[in-house]
Amino acid sequence: MGKKIKKEAEPPPKDVLPRNLQRLNTMGAAGNLYFDPLTIESKKVATVVLMLNSPEEEILAKACEAIYRFALKGEENKATLLELGAVEPLTKLLTHEDKIVRRNATMILGILASNNDVKKLLRELDVMSSVIAQLAPEEEVLIHEFATLCLANMSAEYTSKVQIYEHGGLEPLIRLLASPDPDVKKNSIECIYNLAQDFQCRAMLQELNAIPSILDLLKSEYPIIQLLALKTLGVITNDKEARAMLRDNQGVDHLIKVLETKELNDLHTEALSVMANCLEDMDTLVLIQQTGILKKLLSFAENSTIPDIQKNAAKAITKAAYDPEIRKLFHEQEVEKCLVALLGSENDGTKIAACQAISVMCENSGSKEFFNNQGIPQLIQLLKSDSEEVREAAALALANLTTCNTANVIAAAEADGIDPLINILSSNRDGAIANAATVLANMAMQEPLRVKMQNHDVMHALLGPLCSANTVVQSKAALMVATTACDVEARTELRNSGGLEPLVELLCSKNDEVRRHASWAVMVCANDELMAVELFRLGALDILEEINLSVSRKNKFSEAAYNKLLNNYLSLKYSLTGYLSSSNIINDGFYDYGRINPGTKLLPLKDLCLQEPSDLRAVLLVNSKSSDVSPPASMEDKSSDIGYGRSISSSSSLRRVSKEKTNYPFSTRSGSPTEDKLEPTSGRNTAVSKSTTKEKGSSALQMNSEHS
Repeated sequence: MGKKIKKEAEPPPKDVLPRNLQRLNTMGAAGNLYFDPLTIESKKVATVVLMLNSPEEEILAKACEAIYRFALKGEENKATLLELGAVEPLTKLLTHEDKIVRRNATMILGILASNNDVKKLLRELDVMSSVIAQLAPEEEVLIHEFATLCLANMSAEYTSKVQIYEHGGLEPLIRLLASPDPDVKKNSIECIYNLAQDFQCRAMLQELNAIPSILDLLKSEYPIIQLLALKTLGVITNDKEARAMLRDNQGVDHLIKVLETKELNDLHTEALSVMANCLEDMDTLVLIQQTGILKKLLSFAENSTIPDIQKNAAKAITKAAYDPEIRKLFHEQEVEKCLVALLGSENDGTKIAACQAISVMCENSGSKEFFNNQGIPQLIQLLKSDSEEVREAAALALANLTTCNTANVIAAAEADGIDPLINILSSNRDGAIANAATVLANMAMQEPLRVKMQNHDVMHALLGPLCSANTVVQSKAALMVATTACDVEARTELRNSGGLEPLVELLCSKNDEVRRHASWAVMVCANDELMAVELFRLGALDILEEINLSVSRKNKFSEAAYNKLLNNYLSLKYSLTGYLSSSNIINDGFYDYGRINPGTKLLPLKDLCLQEPSDLRAVLLVNSKSSDVSPPASMEDKSSDIGYGRSISSSSSLRRVSKEKTNYPFSTRSGSPTEDKLEPTSGRNTAVSKSTTKEKGSSALQMNSEHS
C-alpha cells in the first residue's frame, strides 16, 4: 500500500497542471527551439484562432500554446473559443504530422472538453477515433495525459460512452492504468468508472481482465486515484462474474488492508461498498468467514466512530442477507449482536440501516428468536424517535419480527409498544402507518393484547388509515379491523367513530389484497345483527353480491362476508331468499316484510313503524315480550304475540292490534278472520317452519306455512 497523503477537500481542476505549462514553455516546433510564452488579450483571441489554419508548424505550435493559456483561465474563455470556431480546426490538428502540433492540440481539447457545449460539438464532429489514437504506446506521456483527460470529460454522457466503447477505447485505457504518470492513471480510471455504468462496458472490462490493474491502483499514494479505483470496483462487482474475478485476484485482501489502515479512513466507506457486493457471492462469503475476515468486518463496523461506515456496513449485511444461505451463515457468525449495537447509534442513518438489516435477518428463525430479548426493546424505543424515517424503519423491523411469532408479539407488548404503535397510525408516512398496522394486527391475534389495544382507543385511530389513498395502508388497516373487531364493544366503537363507511368503500377497491382484507373485516363486523343492519344500509351486501358474481374479483372472504351478513340479518335473508336454514334462529325483532328483489333495500323496522297505514301487504313481527294475550287452546303451539297488519306505524299500534284480535292473531285485509286463514298472507310457501323453535313467540312462520 502506497504512502497515504492528506486528501484535499476537492481535487484540483483537471486542467490546472503547472508542470505541463513548464514543459510547453521550453519546447519549440522542432523540439529544441525555445521561446517566451505568448500573451494574448481577449480582443486578439480571434486573430490567434485564425492562426490555427496556418500551414507553418511553428505558428501552429505558438497559437496552440497561447490558446491553451487562454482556455485555462475559466469557463468564460472556453465559451469564447467555441464561439470563435476554434474547436473544429483543433480537431483537425489531432492528426497533424508534426508531433508537437498534435500534442498541443490534444492539450487544448482536453481542457475544452469540460465545457458541455464543446462536448456536444466534439460528438457531432466524431473525433473520438482521433482522440483514442493518441493513447497509442508510442505517444509521449503528455499526450496520454490530455487525451485521457478529454475522454474522461466526454465519458460523463451516454452518447460519448457508446462512441468510446465502439471505437475500442477500453483496451488502451486499461493499459494506461499502469502508466508511470499519476495524471494519466487518474484520468484513465475516471473514464473507466464512467464507462462501467453501462452493462456492455462492464462485460468488456471482465473480458479484458481489468480487475487486477484496478486493484493495483489501491496501492497508489494519491487519494483520488484510490477513491476512483474503489468506486469503479463498486460498480463492476455488481456482476457475479466480476466478484469471482475479484476473489481470484485476492481482491478481498486488498479491501481488508484498506479497512485496517486508519490513515485511509476516508476510503473506508467505498471499500465497504465493494465488500457489500462481495458478501452477496456465497463462495466469497465462505472464504471471508473461513479466514476470519467476517468477524473482523463486523467488529470494525460495530466499533467505528464514523457514521457512514456503520451505515454502509449495515447496508452490506442487508444486501447479502436476502439469500437464505447467507442469512444462515450470518446467524452462525452472530451478526445480530452487531446490528443491535448499531441500533444505539446517535446517527439516524445508521439506525435506519440497522433496522432494515434486522427486517431481512429475521427471515431466519434463529435470528427471530435472538431478537426477542435483544432488539425488540430497542426497536420500541425507536418508535418514539423524532425522525419519522427512523420510526418507519423500526416499525418495519417489528412487523417482520412479530409476524407468525407469538413470543415476539408478547415481547413487543411487554416493552410497552402498543401506545407508540397506535400513535404512528396518524403518521404522515404511509410506510410507517402500514408497518405499525401490521404489528398491531399481529398483536390483536392475542385476546389479552386485543383488550389492551381497545383501551388505547385503537378503533378510533384506524379511521385515518381506512380513509388513506395508499392501497398498502388500506390493506393493512382493513386487516387490522378484521383482527381487532372480534367483540361487540370493539365493533360498536368502530361504528361510532365512523369507520364502517370507509371500510365498505374499500370493498370496491381494484386492488385484490385490499378487497380481500376489507371483505374479511366486513365478515367479522357482521357478527351481530345491529352491525349487519348498518352494513346493509351502507350498501355492503350489494357490493359483495356484485363481487361474487365476478370470477376475477371474488374471494373466499367476500363469499363468507355475504353469507355472514345475511345470517345475522335474518329478516333480510328471509325477504331475499324466502327461506332460513336450520342454523338460523329467529329472535325477537324478526319481521317478514315480504319478498324483495336483489338490490332492493329492506327498510328497518324503525322506519316501517313511522309509515302511515296503506293497502300494501302486511308486515309480520316476532316480539314475544310485547303481548299480554294468551293464545287460544286450539293454537297451543302458536304464538299469540304476533301482530299482523297492513303496515306498522308503531310498536304500540302493533300491540293494540294484537289485543283486539284475541281470537285470531292475524289482522286481515278484508276484516274476515276466515279469509285470512284460508289465504297465505305472504304469497309464498314459507318452508322455514322446520327450522324455527316451538317456543312462545317464535312460531309465526309456522302458522303461515299451514295457511299456504
